[in-house]
Amino acid sequence: MARGLNKVMLIGNLGKDAETRQAGSATVTNFSLATARSVKNGQTGEWRDETDWHDVVLWRGENVAQYLTKGTQVYIEGRLQTRSWEGNDGQKKYRTEVVCDGPSGLILLGGNRDGQHQSQSTARAPQSTASDDDLGVDSGDIPF
Repeated sequence: MARGLNKVMLIGNLGKDAETRQAGSATVTNFSLATARSVKNGQTGEWRDETDWHDVVLWRGENVAQYLTKGTQVYIEGRLQTRSWEGNDGQKKYRTEVVCDGPSGLILLGGNRDGQHQSQSTARAPQSTASDDDLGVDSGDIPF
């Protein structure tokens, strides 16, 4: 049987502070991530921003969870997972999430949604072992 590929890479800003809880012997952190893109109106020629929201589940992220606050810019790498359940009304409900299996799928980028850098204490937050080369960028191209 052929294998598939389920990989998601996002850069965005947290919509609210992350929430961390214990799930058995593991720690799970949940947060919403906003990604934006510019779209040109074909009739008026004006550009406008559109925002998509993503539900993110980070496993074993207890070391970085305290730095995941509203507005923080992060790089997320994970996979899509859709869960289903029956709601109180008897209808089947679905939820698609980006699942990061460990802190190696998260990099704190240090900016907030206003383009400002976080405080020194946040900028020194533990980061994953992923290097700039893993992202396909030259560190000289990063404006912060």
